[in-house]
Amino acid sequence: MSETGSASAGVDAETLAELAKRRGFYFPANEAYGGASGFYTYGPQGAALKRNLEASWRERFVTREGHMEIASPTVTPEPVFEASGHLDGFDDMIVECPECGTNHRADHLVEDATDIEEAEALGTDRVSELIADHDIACPTCGTALADEPVSGFNLMFETNIGPGSASPGYLRPETAQGMFVEFPRLAEYARNQLPFGVAQVGTGYRNEISPRRSIIRVRELAMAELEQFYDPETDHPPLERVADVSLPLYSAAAQERDGEIEHFTVEEALDTGVVANDWIAYYLGVAAEWYASIGVDMDRFRYRQHLGDELSHYASDCWDAETELDGNWIEVTGFADRGTYDLSQHDDHSGEEFTVFKAYDEPETVERPSVDPDMSFLGPEFGSDAGRIAEELQGLAERDPSAFEGADVTVELDGEEYTMPTERTGFAVREETIPGEHVTPHVIEPAFGVDRLIYTVLDHSYREDEVEGESRSYLSLAPDLAPTFVGVFPLMDKDGLGERAREVAADLREAGLAVTYDDSGNIGRRYRRQDEIGTPYCVTVDYESLDDESVTLRERDSTEQTRVPIAELPARLAALRAGGPFER
Repeated sequence: MSETGSASAGVDAETLAELAKRRGFYFPANEAYGGASGFYTYGPQGAALKRNLEASWRERFVTREGHMEIASPTVTPEPVFEASGHLDGFDDMIVECPECGTNHRADHLVEDATDIEEAEALGTDRVSELIADHDIACPTCGTALADEPVSGFNLMFETNIGPGSASPGYLRPETAQGMFVEFPRLAEYARNQLPFGVAQVGTGYRNEISPRRSIIRVRELAMAELEQFYDPETDHPPLERVADVSLPLYSAAAQERDGEIEHFTVEEALDTGVVANDWIAYYLGVAAEWYASIGVDMDRFRYRQHLGDELSHYASDCWDAETELDGNWIEVTGFADRGTYDLSQHDDHSGEEFTVFKAYDEPETVERPSVDPDMSFLGPEFGSDAGRIAEELQGLAERDPSAFEGADVTVELDGEEYTMPTERTGFAVREETIPGEHVTPHVIEPAFGVDRLIYTVLDHSYREDEVEGESRSYLSLAPDLAPTFVGVFPLMDKDGLGERAREVAADLREAGLAVTYDDSGNIGRRYRRQDEIGTPYCVTVDYESLDDESVTLRERDSTEQTRVPIAELPARLAALRAGGPFER
């Protein structure tokens, strides 16, 4: 996933990193042993936020779309990646400092020192020239990097499966290949009926040259990917569901003319040809609505189309969903048209069939040229080559039936010609009833970076204001995403208030709500703690509660409060979690 360009700034990275560490969203892993860059631990709040975001993604892209979900292994045998092309093409550009030995992403150095947004697409030779032209130095020690070689570095983590090195494998860099490799069985589960989708939420591993910007660029990353299998001749998405959804598109054409983001509805984008594939347009629309629902600021969001020279080896078109973070546009999702590349590659390399049989509405009768060679002639005449010659005769009959019109027919094998009487080939054009055909499905892949979406949600939901003369920072998280949904406090932990508050908290947990109990410090400080982790609502048990069995319910963003009977509290909070209004 790429990082590009600049845009309007939001909360600065240092403030967000400090909040994330202090409040338990995420922090560098294994710090007791010095840690290793590119690895992060999600703390209690972050793990809950991640779980809620993944649940929201599943609900929208799996459950509501009627797709399947699988969970494949993270360790994958080497032949899978030979077939997929990852062993040859999953590289980033690396340059090593001759003085301190530090390795750097060469294209990132160029992007940081120039106005170039996608140096990755320029190739190693051009990036090397730019490093020299702009006198780019090592960020670690300041040594000039001009004339230092820029080369490709494969990002996959290699391992061995079992003892020794006879069975090499790799930690998967993406979840996609697990879905492609299992396609024959998954197609059976789908009753060989296209279209169908397969999703997977899981972990990928990329040995990044220079991890940076906390969880934006890491070596172990969380992904949520969907593979939509379809036949472009017959299968089309339900575009009417998203036809009027507005898309902020930054097309390749607009980028080439230094243009701006243009807004189209899904329908307009297809009608004007700005988006060529109707399945991509459909998922751009579905995703745009979902991004807004989880708290992405759509004024700091765009879909950017890949330029021709930056497309991956498997893609004929790709649009990145990008969010503005700390003055930069960061890719959070890629929507790629992978065509038949992956299934065709695995079909060629595995010996299995990666196709779907599609029956015709009515069986078709066709005339098909074929041969039935007289092996009693071919054997004595051509010896050990007879079998291969018979195969070549069948191929020639399919390619060029007119070759059998003469008295003799000639085939070529390993550069040598073999001629035989046509009557000995058994050539004939026979009628055959065809019930259907084997089709290699096309694939559209929306691939979501979960970590980057978490960072985006935290960044875009961060707010600062003033409450009763005091400055406050809080996270305006969507209720169904917030790690904790409601905080329960006793006004003070005496006179039975603590006991009653703990009973209220227990009842709310029984109702299926994520609850935290806090009796430490004054009530204002407790509110601020919950505001800062994005808890939408807080409940306070006070002396009045002991008399009339009601509590104070406070809303996070507005800080408004209302009294609610304790007996009605679970239903009231459930309605708020479902999106209902906060009423005083």
